Amino acid sequence: MLVVDCDPQANATVGLGFGPQAVSCNMYDVFMSRAEGSPATPIQEIIRKTPSGIDLAPSHLDLVGAEPALYMMENRAGILAEMLSGIRDQYDYILVDTPPSMGQLVINGLYAADYIIVTLDSGTFALEGVSTLSKIFGDIKDDLGKEVLPAMAILTRWGEGAVCPEGETAEPQDLLYRIRNLFYKKPSLTPAGIKAAEEQKTEHERLLSMLSEIQRLFRTVYTVPYSPLVYESQKRGLPISHFAPDSSAGTAYKTIADVVVTWK
Repeated sequence: MLVVDCDPQANATVGLGFGPQAVSCNMYDVFMSRAEGSPATPIQEIIRKTPSGIDLAPSHLDLVGAEPALYMMENRAGILAEMLSGIRDQYDYILVDTPPSMGQLVINGLYAADYIIVTLDSGTFALEGVSTLSKIFGDIKDDLGKEVLPAMAILTRWGEGAVCPEGETAEPQDLLYRIRNLFYKKPSLTPAGIKAAEEQKTEHERLLSMLSEIQRLFRTVYTVPYSPLVYESQKRGLPISHFAPDSSAGTAYKTIADVVVTWK
């Protein structure tokens, strides 16, 4: 498997064990190969093997500078697809990570993809992002003649700061905490506790409403519960599948992966 990090934030790169200065060449060099006067850098030259065994085409903050340059290039939407054409047969799966903001890097990722997975957090502005994305899909069809349809939506960090929906569970609580609950009566709620419970209920209802709307817009929707182990795995440069596969988030991503591998 190959991960192509087209996000200047380089979260996928860091999450797979490579720091910002760990590689001399990155996706910036690959995209800028098409700019006049720039040295040729085939994507094969920047691919690195990560500690988890996954191949990575790393990103860097420099990639921000490629965005305006791409607007000046011919056939700019198809540059990534062209770069990947020579290595597609070497991998069972190629995952392209794009920035959260719209631009030429996102369009390149969408144009190169056979399947599109939209990731959203559980925040208030996620639905606005879906609306913007739908417009981008329409523009690609009108301008480039390629119909772009998302195959799946994933709601991440689901349940953070709220009651988890039915079927979604957070990480197991501390054992001592659970034992105390078995033997000691819970104290009556204070006014502050009552207010917190009401806020929690309101947030729960918001999340359920959001889930219903996302399910209306996408054929396939999965939720991934909030888990601090995700952040721990990122700090160690390992996917959650390698660091904590039995965690709530690890189990959810395993379910998603089992679906994705059937697409090919």
